[in-house]
Amino acid sequence: MMYRQIDSNKRRTWLLMLVFLVFITLLGLLIGSASGLGYKLVWVAVVIAFAMNFIAYYFSDTVALVVSGAREIDRLENQELYRLVENLCISTGLPMPRIYLIQDSAPNAFAAGRDPQHAVVCVTSGILEKLEKPELEGVLAHEMSHIRDYDIRLMTIVVVLVGVVALMSDLFLRWTFYSPRGYRRSTSGSGSGQLQIIILVVAIVLAALSPIIAKIIQFSISRKREFLADAEGALITRYPDGLARALEKISADQEPLEVANKATAHLYFANPLKGKGQEGFLARMFMTHPPVEERIAALRAMAI
Repeated sequence: MMYRQIDSNKRRTWLLMLVFLVFITLLGLLIGSASGLGYKLVWVAVVIAFAMNFIAYYFSDTVALVVSGAREIDRLENQELYRLVENLCISTGLPMPRIYLIQDSAPNAFAAGRDPQHAVVCVTSGILEKLEKPELEGVLAHEMSHIRDYDIRLMTIVVVLVGVVALMSDLFLRWTFYSPRGYRRSTSGSGSGQLQIIILVVAIVLAALSPIIAKIIQFSISRKREFLADAEGALITRYPDGLARALEKISADQEPLEVANKATAHLYFANPLKGKGQEGFLARMFMTHPPVEERIAALRAMAI
């Protein structure tokens, strides 16, 4: 099961990068046709797509850490945390990841990186203060499962790619509404005025919907992996109740994580935004994590 998940994540990562390349190229083609810039914009879009894929693959963990305001800590700064991570590495056969700290009293954690050899584990000061050792070990085991299954590669790359899609869509929509002259130049005096209007409408619709679709994909990827990482984390520690109690404490703590945002929220162990009103179909569609009650129930069932 674990090896199938690893192979699946590797395939999905490359597929996601390919889809991103095709999508940005298509968006560039439509915008170029609508604006009168033609294929020049397509080549710009292709260069941007390749550059962003390169950055997403090799530097997505750095982007996530910088955005989160995390700093690397050494063994002397927190020996107990280092020992817990080292013991989990021995249990899972993984190399020791770099450990980062976010100075924030909200309890949470995440893992990032392109593979186990370039992985990082990041925790908040709040989770170190508020969780007992078995609970913290359960959270760390959950994050180590993400590393072992290559979830970290897929989930951190999504941070960069979804952000680029949203940015390009926003730039095009701003150009559409605030630069009507460029549109008139591209359609006036042309026998294909109707075709230009159709292309413009399609481009606007695609630009408006693309960040929403990207977000739904981002959140669905995250939710599916949380259940599996919970189960694997519980198997690593052989103590499902520790992870379940950690979830209870973290969900009961209503303090949002200040450095978290919608682009990075899916990386964290639990929803860092602490948003309320998650009832209903649309609200659940945009949730970054599965309902805590369902995660706890699944872990309690493992303990029986």
